Amino acid sequence: MFKKLTTLNTIHDSGAVLIVRLPELDSAERVCHAAIEGGFRALEIPLTVPGAIGLINRLSEQYRADGVVVGAGTVLDGYAAYDAISHGASFLVSPQLNPEMIRVANRYQIPTISGAFTPTEVVNSVQAGADIIKIFPTENNGIPFAKALLAPLDQVAVLPAGGVTADNVKDWFDLGVLSVGVGSAVTKAWQRDGDFTRVTDAARTFMAAVEAVER
Repeated sequence: MFKKLTTLNTIHDSGAVLIVRLPELDSAERVCHAAIEGGFRALEIPLTVPGAIGLINRLSEQYRADGVVVGAGTVLDGYAAYDAISHGASFLVSPQLNPEMIRVANRYQIPTISGAFTPTEVVNSVQAGADIIKIFPTENNGIPFAKALLAPLDQVAVLPAGGVTADNVKDWFDLGVLSVGVGSAVTKAWQRDGDFTRVTDAARTFMAAVEAVER
């Protein structure tokens, strides 16, 4: 009951969503397990990952009792939204404003994280019913851009995605963001030598940085 509220609270309280965008299923799955061991409680599996729907289903079933929420990313239409929800996705993420995704998610009371970059896109996404606005991409524009963007829009629940690291996460939260999205800083930590314990270590380092921030 009140699953939507529980999911939103998990994203807020944990402070971070891990975006597992990798080109191969086995590696993506191993990264997910390692990151959860390292403390992540919210994971986004983009539908661009081969076998993403099955992975979402397996992770949701395995970790639901532990308070972990697993969402689907790169959701581009209503069909993909319903398919993800029916296979256990706890939230949906799109890289852009996708009213069809939001309508399907709201029908089944699943939280949405809607991508936006400009003030117009942010406001349109909020008006369309998105729960959280993903400021994306933020790699090349970063904190100064986000600060200017959010100055007149501080009522919006925001999650930046792109370029967020353990070293700058405090600066992001100082802007008043709800949570942050992180990807390669954690998900690719194993690639130097194939050691997935590096992912667990990177996850612990990142989550410790989040937990050290006063929010």
